[in-house]
Amino acid sequence: MRQTAPADRTADGRTDGRTDGENVFGLITPEDWFRIPLLPEERREASVSALIKRQFAGVDDQPVLRRQTEEQLLGAAEAGVEQGGVVLYLSFLEAAGIPLSASLLISRIHQRFDTLDAVSALRGKGETAPVRLPAAGRAARRRRSERTRESRRLGTEFADTIVEYFVPVPDRDEVLMLTFSTPLEPIADSMVELFDAVAGTLRWQKSAQPTQATQATRATQAAETAQATQEPRGQQA
Repeated sequence: MRQTAPADRTADGRTDGRTDGENVFGLITPEDWFRIPLLPEERREASVSALIKRQFAGVDDQPVLRRQTEEQLLGAAEAGVEQGGVVLYLSFLEAAGIPLSASLLISRIHQRFDTLDAVSALRGKGETAPVRLPAAGRAARRRRSERTRESRRLGTEFADTIVEYFVPVPDRDEVLMLTFSTPLEPIADSMVELFDAVAGTLRWQKSAQPTQATQATRATQAAETAQATQEPRGQQA
């Protein structure tokens, strides 16, 4: 696990439309979880392009597979936007050479967090239980299984395991929703332990007007990031 930058903050320090003094969130994620900011469209497409470059580094003889993979990733990202998502994480973790497939979609729901019943009614069915996150405070958690359209298309016998967290945004009539998902039903319990660990790192902090020194630092970081996209490299926070 490693600490990322605030999850709704851009590479140059902007906060996806948030104004000075509002709450932004951050997470700690595993090293091999790739972060795709979903808005605006230009950032989404640039992040997918960077991921494709990383995954196909040194592979020049698979243009069809590369194009198909890029289309699938763009489709997944666009589906996240349709669900109100602001950030999508995709897992590229492996254990003994076996991919540990998983995703995390972070969404903002503009509704008050008054009762668990109200939260349960936000998205689908399933038993919701109150939890308390170490840094973010009170929340609601729901675990469920679902045969997704993709699993039906592939003909797999396994259902996706989905864990959802609903966390009230401080000082706002808004709920942050974390939706973890994995198709690895045989090891679902172990994957859920990982999901719970990631959710437990959620934290809030106030956005602030950057100083001139901070702006200069961010400009340098942005330039380095732009240069880095010209070469394959690991995940950037």
